[in-house]
Amino acid sequence: MTGSGSRLPQLFLRHVRRSGIIRRGDVLVVALSGGRDSVTLAHLLRFTPGLPRLTLVAAHVDHGMRPDSEGDAAWVRGLAAAWSLNHRATRLDPPSASEEEARRRRYAFLEEVRVSEGAVVVATAHHADDQAETVLFRAARGSGLAGLQGIRERKPGVWRPLLPFSGEELRAYADAMRLSWREDPTNREPLPRNVLRREILPRLGQAVAPGASRALARLARLARDDEEGWESLVPGLLEGADLRREPAGWSLNRAALESLHPAVRARLLRALARRVDLTPSEAGTRLAVEFTSSGASGRWIPMGGNVRLVRDLDRLRIERVVEHPPDENVTIPGPGEGSGRALLGGRGFLVTWSRTTDASEGEGVFGAAGVRFPLTVRGPRPGDRMAVEYGTKKVKKLLLEARVPSGERRRTPLLVDDEGVVLWVAGVRRARRRDGGGQGRIFVRITDAESD
Repeated sequence: MTGSGSRLPQLFLRHVRRSGIIRRGDVLVVALSGGRDSVTLAHLLRFTPGLPRLTLVAAHVDHGMRPDSEGDAAWVRGLAAAWSLNHRATRLDPPSASEEEARRRRYAFLEEVRVSEGAVVVATAHHADDQAETVLFRAARGSGLAGLQGIRERKPGVWRPLLPFSGEELRAYADAMRLSWREDPTNREPLPRNVLRREILPRLGQAVAPGASRALARLARLARDDEEGWESLVPGLLEGADLRREPAGWSLNRAALESLHPAVRARLLRALARRVDLTPSEAGTRLAVEFTSSGASGRWIPMGGNVRLVRDLDRLRIERVVEHPPDENVTIPGPGEGSGRALLGGRGFLVTWSRTTDASEGEGVFGAAGVRFPLTVRGPRPGDRMAVEYGTKKVKKLLLEARVPSGERRRTPLLVDDEGVVLWVAGVRRARRRDGGGQGRIFVRITDAESD
C-alpha cells in the first residue's frame, strides 16, 4: 500500500474500518516508546478524522538499559498529557539481560495494562519495513515456511494497524504533521536487526531488487496464507488417520499416516506434538517421519523434552513420559476372604478373594484349588513365563498376541504363586494347570479401582 503523508490518514481509516477491531467507546492501549513510529501511531489513533471515539491509554516501558531512558519516560508522560491520553508506565528493575527478555517483559506489562484498563487490544507500531526485516532475518537463519509468515497483524490481545504501511509513508506523515520524537541511540549499534534495517535492506533495494521490502512483505502474506490453509486441513487429516486420545498423549493409525506424503506426515506429527506442549525441531521432526516407516512395534524415539514417539502394534503414539509412583503389590496369605488395592504403572486395582464366588471365571475371576500360598498380584517382569497347552510361553508374547498396547502391558495384573509361577494374566489368559488338593479352593477377582 502506497501513499504520501497527506494520504495516510485516509488509507489508515479505511484499513481500520475493514479490520472491524474497534468500535465507538472502546478502550485501546497504545504501546508508546517515544520513537517516531509509536508517536505516529498514537497521533493517527488520536487525530484521524472519522475514527470512532476511543479512550486511548499510552503505555510506556522504561527498560532501564541505557542512561537516558528516564528522559524518554518523562517525555512520553508529557506527550500523553498534551494529547489527553491516559498514561501508564513502568520501569523494569533489574534491567533485562537481553533483548528477548526485554521483549517478553514489555509484552507482559502491556497485557497487564490491557486487562486492568478493560481494553480490547494493545496497538503496536510495527510497519511493513519491520515485516520485511523480520522475514529476511528469519530466512537468513533458515526458518521454515511458518517462520516466513513474519509478524501477524493480529494475535490474542495485540493489534498492529500500521503493518500495511511502509516506513517511508510514516516518515512523510510525521514530517507533514511536524511531529517530534525521541531517537533511540541503540538503533545505531551493530546489532543483527540494525544491520539488516540500515545496511542490508537498503542495499538490496538499490542493487538487487527494487521494492525488495514490499516483496518480502508479500512473501510473508503468501506464507501466512499457505500456513492458514494447512491449519484448516490438519484436523480433517488427523481424523482420517483415526486420531485417538491416549492417557498421556495422542495416537494415529500407522498405516494411514504412512500412506501420506512425508511432508504431510511431518505436519501431522508436529500438530500432535503441540498438543502435548512440544514444538519439535527440524531434526526431531525428520527423525519422527522416518520412524513412522521403520520403527518396530514396542520401539520409541525421543522427540524432545520428556515427549516420545512410540510404535505400538498398528498405532503411533506421541506421549509425555509420566513418572509413576512405585508399584504396590497385593499379597493373598492363604485361603479365606480378604481384599487389597494394587498399584501397577500408576493404575489402581481392587483385589478381592474368597472361598466362593457368584460369578463365572470369565468375568474377571480366577478360581483354583491346591495353589501354593501366599499368592501375589503384581505387574509383569522380564522373564515371566506361563504354562500353555504345548509348554510355556513368555508373558510378554501373550500380551503382544492379545494386542495389549505397550503402555498398558506393565499395568496388566498377574497372579503368581509363592514360587513365582504365573497362574493368571488378568483379562488375557489363565495358565494351564491341574488343581491340586489339600488347601481348599480360592477365587480371586481383580477390577479397576476407578470402576469400583
